[in-house]
Amino acid sequence: MGFSLIVFNFLLRRFETMAGWIDVHAQFNGREPQRLKVRCLGVTLRGLNDELNEFNQGVNPGDTRRVEYVRYKRPTLDEGRVSFTWVELKNDENMTSMFREHNMFQWIDMRVTLLRSTEDIINNLIPPEDRY
Repeated sequence: MGFSLIVFNFLLRRFETMAGWIDVHAQFNGREPQRLKVRCLGVTLRGLNDELNEFNQGVNPGDTRRVEYVRYKRPTLDEGRVSFTWVELKNDENMTSMFREHNMFQWIDMRVTLLRSTEDIINNLIPPEDRY
């Protein structure tokens, strides 16, 4: 029974990846990791950032911060051992590599850095009665 469940879960993950979705455990500004599914076929770095922004604002209503940086754990196989290093996503080619590297793993670990916009920072410095 246990082996059948393992095979089923593996096939389900492969199907989801082939269908264009992958599990991500995203840690926003060092908080508890959040689990979400993101598109992995034909997605750009900007598209991923938009998905992460939308997710963050869904679980943290009123949070106006936007994604500034995304890092992920890159797997490396060396002498039969898997190790991981944190790599920053900088362009669409990094996105393609990340999804290809993780096709045999259950999920991708990400660290997402959120920053406030300049306009938001300025608005927080001006007292509410002086804003308009």
